[in-house]
Amino acid sequence: MRDRRTATAPATDRPKRTRRRTAAGAALLAAGVAVVATGCGPTHGISQDAAAPVAEVAPAAPASPSAASPASPSDTAGPGSALPSASSGESGPSAPATSATTAQANRIPAPRVPAAGASATGSPTAGATGATGATGGPVIPVIGHTASGGRTVALTFDDGPGPYTGQILDVLARYGVKATFCEIGKQAAADPAAVQRIVAAGHRLCDHTVDHPQPMHTLPHDRQVSEIDDAAAAITKAGGAGTRIGWFRAPGGDFSAENKQIAARAGLKSLGWTVDTRDWSRPGVPAILAAVQQELKPGGVVLMHDGGGDRSESVAALELLIPSLIAQGYTFDFPAA
Repeated sequence: MRDRRTATAPATDRPKRTRRRTAAGAALLAAGVAVVATGCGPTHGISQDAAAPVAEVAPAAPASPSAASPASPSDTAGPGSALPSASSGESGPSAPATSATTAQANRIPAPRVPAAGASATGSPTAGATGATGATGGPVIPVIGHTASGGRTVALTFDDGPGPYTGQILDVLARYGVKATFCEIGKQAAADPAAVQRIVAAGHRLCDHTVDHPQPMHTLPHDRQVSEIDDAAAAITKAGGAGTRIGWFRAPGGDFSAENKQIAARAGLKSLGWTVDTRDWSRPGVPAILAAVQQELKPGGVVLMHDGGGDRSESVAALELLIPSLIAQGYTFDFPAA
C-alpha cells in the first residue's frame, strides 16, 4: 500500500518547493565555485611569481581592427633556476619545471630558470622585447646562466659571510676558482673582514637582503625597498672603497615583479640558479655532489651556502666538486650581468 507520507503534494504546493530546491542547488553550486577558486594556497612546486600579488600581466588593450598584439610573457622565471630547491634563503632561486628552494626548513620553492640561454615556456628571456610587466615597465628576467656560456659553470654561495666562509675561500684559492657570494646585510656588517677578503680575492658580490625575510613578496613595498637598498649599503660599507655589487637574489628564490624592479632601480640584476645542491639541509657530501652531477648543464649556476648554519658538508663537497668539474672539461665563470 502506498505510504501517505510520500503521496504527491497538491499541485498548488509544487512550484514553491521547486523554487526552494532550485535556490538550494544554486547556493551549493556557488559554494562549490568558491571552494575551487580559493583552493589550497600555493606552496611546493609552483612559481613564486605566479603566487606573488603583483601579476606580470599587461593591461588588456581595447579591441581594434588591426591584428592583436601578442600577450606579454608571464613573470615566472625563478630565482635563477631553482632545482629541487633550497637554501636558507635561496631556492632560489628556474623554468617550466619547478622545485623547492628554501633557506632553512621554510625555504620557498622557486621556479627553474632556463640554462645557458634556453627559454622556459612562459618565462621571460633576456632577449625579449616589447613585453611589459604589471607596472607598465619591461619584464625583468631572472638570470640563470653564466656570462660566457659554453662549458662553463658559476659557483654561488648564499647567506654569508659566516664561520665557514674562510674555509670556502681557502678551497677556491687552492684551485684558482672565482665565485659569487650572495650576502646578507647584517652578516656583512658583522664581519667586514670576510667581505674584504672576498673582494680582495677577486670574487664578486650579490645582495641577499638585510635579514633574509620569507616570503619576501608579501612585505610592504617600503620594507622590500629597505631590505634591498640597505643590504647593498651594508655590504658596500663592509667591503670598503671600490666594492661593487652586481646582483640581487631573493630569499628562497621568491622573486616577484615588484622586488625585481626595486633591484633593477638599484642597478642590480636578479640572479637565480639552475642547480640547487640543497647543502643547507646537510644531506651528506655524496648527495650534494650527486645534485650537481644530475642537474648541471653547460652554462649553469650552482647554488651552495657559506652561511646560515653548519656548512662543513659544503666545504667538504666543494673540495671534491671543483676537481671533478675540471676533469669534465668545465671552466669557472661569473653569472651573466
